[in-house]
Amino acid sequence: MPESSSTGTVTAPPVKSPAQGTYQRKPEWLRLKLPTSPVFAKTRNLLDGLKLHTVCEEARCPNQWECWGRGTATFMIAGDRCTRACRFCAVDTAKPLPLEADEPERVAEATRRLGLRHVVITAVARDDIRDGGADHFHRTIQKVRELSPGIAIEILVPDFNSRNDAIAHVLEARPDIFNHNLETVRRLTPSVRSRAMYDRSLEVLRKAREMAPSPLYTKSGIMLGLGETRDELIQAMRDLRESRCDILTLGQYLQPSVKHLAVHEFIPPSQFEEYADLARGMGFLHVASGPMVRSSYHADDFDLPIPRPDW
Repeated sequence: MPESSSTGTVTAPPVKSPAQGTYQRKPEWLRLKLPTSPVFAKTRNLLDGLKLHTVCEEARCPNQWECWGRGTATFMIAGDRCTRACRFCAVDTAKPLPLEADEPERVAEATRRLGLRHVVITAVARDDIRDGGADHFHRTIQKVRELSPGIAIEILVPDFNSRNDAIAHVLEARPDIFNHNLETVRRLTPSVRSRAMYDRSLEVLRKAREMAPSPLYTKSGIMLGLGETRDELIQAMRDLRESRCDILTLGQYLQPSVKHLAVHEFIPPSQFEEYADLARGMGFLHVASGPMVRSSYHADDFDLPIPRPDW
């Protein structure tokens, strides 16, 4: 039987998962048809030709076909090998290769050729480098803006171990949106994320607002279905607002392989709608909430003015 939430919204009961090491049948709302578009092949050929990595591929994003079919992609800089081993993430954990000095120029060229008006740039964690890859972010932002003046630049960054100099250096390049994902609730953070800390992530977002030399929005995302309770999720959203986070994404966690964390439950779309309403009531300026939402999914649907006017 459907259940009524505390807000009166009628939701379907959550779908429970089996033990880790197996896959479970996805509910109807997560069964997608792969789109067919000639743009997909053009996007792939462009990215392959410029030898660029994308989080779409490396993280096995379920939205890859749709986004590439729209001629968009989320660039992943600093290589495809991460120094951390988060239990939800499909990106390889291995000793990273040296940074490629010309990668910022190649990302900028891809952005120009795709005609993007909003670009998202992320990176693997590079704990092997003193600045965590901050200078690489800085240079990439600069090169993108040189070739595409007026573009909205969103960066999705690791925590840089909360080093002030690294965060400040990234901000000096003047991104428009500074995104760092909280990923999950406080209780689950040690079992979900590798080396990351709940309070440190909140601190990184707070520092970004305090240290930014120019107007910017801060953004974060949380995965649902890992075993969090409703109260824990609401508290995490409150913690983000207290850390001056402006934009929130909520999406369903999907298990990349049998080696990763199992899905604890599938959250129905109506529940995502309820959480979105709660988030807006807390003061988030923009909320994207739904089973297939990811940090950069339809990022160009962002409906707030760039640059930020109320600094």
